[in-house]
Amino acid sequence: MAAGPASGRRWLLCVCAALALLPRASRGLTEGLYCGRRVCYEVLGVSRQASKAEIARAYRQLARRYHPDRLRAQPAAQGGSQAAHEKFLLIATAYETLKDEETRKDYDYMLDHPEEYYRHYYHYYSRRLTPKVDVKIVILVTVCAISVFQFFSWWSSYNEAINYLATVPKYRIQATEIARQQGLLNKTKEKGKNRRSKEEIREEEEEIIKDIIKNKIDIKGGYQKPKIYDILLFQILLAPFYLCKYIVWYCWWIYCFSIKGQEYGVEEKLYIIRRYMKMSQSQFDSLEDHQKETFLERQLWIRENYEVYKREQEEELKKKMALDPRWKRYRRWMKNEGPGRLTFIDD
Repeated sequence: MAAGPASGRRWLLCVCAALALLPRASRGLTEGLYCGRRVCYEVLGVSRQASKAEIARAYRQLARRYHPDRLRAQPAAQGGSQAAHEKFLLIATAYETLKDEETRKDYDYMLDHPEEYYRHYYHYYSRRLTPKVDVKIVILVTVCAISVFQFFSWWSSYNEAINYLATVPKYRIQATEIARQQGLLNKTKEKGKNRRSKEEIREEEEEIIKDIIKNKIDIKGGYQKPKIYDILLFQILLAPFYLCKYIVWYCWWIYCFSIKGQEYGVEEKLYIIRRYMKMSQSQFDSLEDHQKETFLERQLWIRENYEVYKREQEEELKKKMALDPRWKRYRRWMKNEGPGRLTFIDD
């Protein structure tokens, strides 16, 4: 009975001695990470000090030896083809681990610090799941795509506005008169060999009228002529410039009107009015000139005057809605039917 505990202690000592004799790197290897229980350097038959050229040379030699296509052509080797295939995958995994400097650095750290179990898992899967494409390139391509879409969308809206204005009698008559004064319409009615069909003449006259409208009419707001500096790409590139410009302008505003007490100019008054109305620059520019003159006459840059003007506009809108037949029908429908009812129309 005394031999039992003694033999157990001897067995435990043998196990500890065997573990002590194992290389430190082998004790830190984990299944599922890199080469699993095998050391990647040993798989390729190179040392930890091997250069990238030596690692690549060893990989090419082993890949030619264990390549599945080579073994498939040998019928006698069918029994060991599966093992050779797994060997080839292990060789490829070892090479993928050691050929990249950052991955190799993480792998060497795992061999030297086997106790940091969770850190190794984090670095391994973070590298595997991280997109291979640089995020900066993805952002740049996305911004460029949005910018191109913006530009062509704005250009399409601008052409729609020109086509609409060409159908408005007021602008069409003026453009036609300017074209006649410049002798542009007379050139379209040529005779002889250069004679063209009525359809071709009509299309050319239409293009001439549209060109005159483009040059003579200043379209503002959402249908204005697109500018390359308004697209997202240039806005991002010029953002530091705009920021510095705004800081300089703000300091100038504080100095001139808050410290020195200067009176507002026309541009400054319109800027304050626009801020009170919570309109963008393009929205405010689309207003008619007589509307802006009315704003200045009523001194809407003064807060009290603007509040009075705002109440007047709200009352005027209520009166228009009260007299509008469509608004009356809508209120009658809301009172009798309501949005929560289903009604059926009899034939």
